[in-house]
Order: sequence, then C-alpha cells, then structure tokens
Amino acid sequence: MIEDPRDILNQLRDFDTATVCNAIERLQIRDRTDGFMGFNIRCLFPEMEPMVGYAVTATVRSAVPGPPGSRSGFAGLFTALEDSPSPAVLVFKDVGPNRRHSCHFGDMMATICQRLGAIGLVTDGGVRDLTTVKKLGFHYFTLGPTPSHGNYEIVEAGLDINVGGTVVQSGGLIHADENGMGVFPADRIADLLEAAHAVRRHETERMAAMIDPNRDPTSLWI
Repeated sequence: MIEDPRDILNQLRDFDTATVCNAIERLQIRDRTDGFMGFNIRCLFPEMEPMVGYAVTATVRSAVPGPPGSRSGFAGLFTALEDSPSPAVLVFKDVGPNRRHSCHFGDMMATICQRLGAIGLVTDGGVRDLTTVKKLGFHYFTLGPTPSHGNYEIVEAGLDINVGGTVVQSGGLIHADENGMGVFPADRIADLLEAAHAVRRHETERMAAMIDPNRDPTSLWI
C-alpha cells in the first residue's frame, strides 16, 4: 500500500531539521554542502513546531523608490499557491536594490496565503507584523523584521531561485525549524523518512555510548 504523502509529512514534522539533513546524507543523492540555507535566514518563531511543506517560489522587491510598483504579480503568486500541493511554503528571493531595507509580508498577506494553503514564508528580505502573524500560527524565516512595506511587488512566481545559498525549486520539500532551513527532493520523502528514523536510532545508540563511564568517548568520534 502506498503511504499518503500527507502522513509522511506529518511524521517528518516529528524530526528536527538537523536530523533530516543528516538523513539525506544516507541517500547519497547530493553533496553534503548543498541543500540548506545559511544562518542569515533566521527563524523568528523558534517555539513553533517544524515547518514542513512544498515550496512555492517567487522573486520580489519593495525598496525601489518612486511610485508603487505593479500589483499584477500577486495574481500569479496566488494561482501558484492554489495549484501547489498542501501544505505550501512560500519562498521569496529579494531582487530589489536593498534587501536589508525591504519588507515582503505582513498579517494581511499571511491571512490570505494561509487561506490558500500556505503555512509559512522563507525570504532573504524582511517581514513585519510579528505579533499578529505569530498568532495565526504562520512561520517566518527571514533576515529580520522591518516596520514599513515600502513599494512591495511580486515580480515573478514559480521559478528556480537561490535563497540563502541554495537553489529552491517550486514543488521542492521544505523542512525548517530553529536550526535553520533545508530543501529536499519531494519525490524521495518516503526514503527521507526511513533514513530519518535510522539516523535517530544510530544517534541514540552513539549518545548512550558516549556517556557510558566505562567507555572512552573520544574513540567514538568517527
């Protein structure tokens, strides 16, 4: 019997992201230095459970001076969200002139996107409305907060983007928590879950051996 992907995602949520990153190493399908974002992308709500879902990507900007930018790109984003398997995770790449002065999301966007199936946002730009977005249970992974939305604009949705040092494709699996954010192949989620269980068993055994007073812990660091 083929297991429901939604059940697999729920089970993957029981693991932290560091364990899932260790798990994909067992599958030997990519280099160990690939597939995760750097520490400049911060988890703003670390007390929330891990965020696990399918990426919906877009390029965005908000720090272009002058009149407000076009709003036409939002229709493409919302369509991509509706077409995505659920749950979805928005991943935004800032392509404006000053990402540290940008803002791409607040409580209104979070409310709309949550209704369309999104559970969180990952961006190399800024966000706002932390208190109300947190109350929605919507995840934020970002450079940090900023108070003004500027001239916010969705440039293009549904393309390959590089955020935080790794390439994200629409439809890829996102697993993220207070440790950071990883990207994984969505067609290998069953293998990934099996490998995560194997990692947990192995690490439990190793930790037990390391604290055993009758063993030399340095001999176990291999």
